[in-house]
Amino acid sequence: MKRLKNQRVYLAGAMDRVRDRGYGWRDEITPFLESLGIIVFNPIKKPTAIGQEDEETHKYKKLLKQQQSYDKLSELMKLIRSVDLRLVDISDFMIVNLDLDVHPCGTYEEIFWANRQKKSIIVHMVQGKQQAPDWLFGTIPHEMIFSSWSEIKDYLNHINTASDIETFNRWYFFNAKNN
Repeated sequence: MKRLKNQRVYLAGAMDRVRDRGYGWRDEITPFLESLGIIVFNPIKKPTAIGQEDEETHKYKKLLKQQQSYDKLSELMKLIRSVDLRLVDISDFMIVNLDLDVHPCGTYEEIFWANRQKKSIIVHMVQGKQQAPDWLFGTIPHEMIFSSWSEIKDYLNHINTASDIETFNRWYFFNAKNN
């Protein structure tokens, strides 16, 4: 059984206020996800020509702030936000890297956007599950909040292959054929 094959995941986490711009953890988890046949939506490497958030865009946003060109920054960010939320829409589930030392404004919106759609939201808490914001415990099943990447990989392997899984009314798998 390979439930996760062809499922789409969106990788949510801070980008504009982290040293590596969010590349590190995304680049580390992607090969594992792809080995399960999962289609990865990475907001740093969007599958579209619009709303890109590459290094050039990052520098341009900083310049707009320095120049106080807030109308241009707002226009750019509305496009980026729209593309990112659309990627959340078409994803089957999310993986979130949440670090309490970083302000992840867009990440919280993506979590709550996906939650309204009752998607599976898997959270990696950098400081550990015990430090997760209280609000998250009222938002998503606590069984989907993890302290380590190895726990997340084990969980995804379980979802992918176990004969019986707890869905938390979040995991839905549809057969292409009607049997």
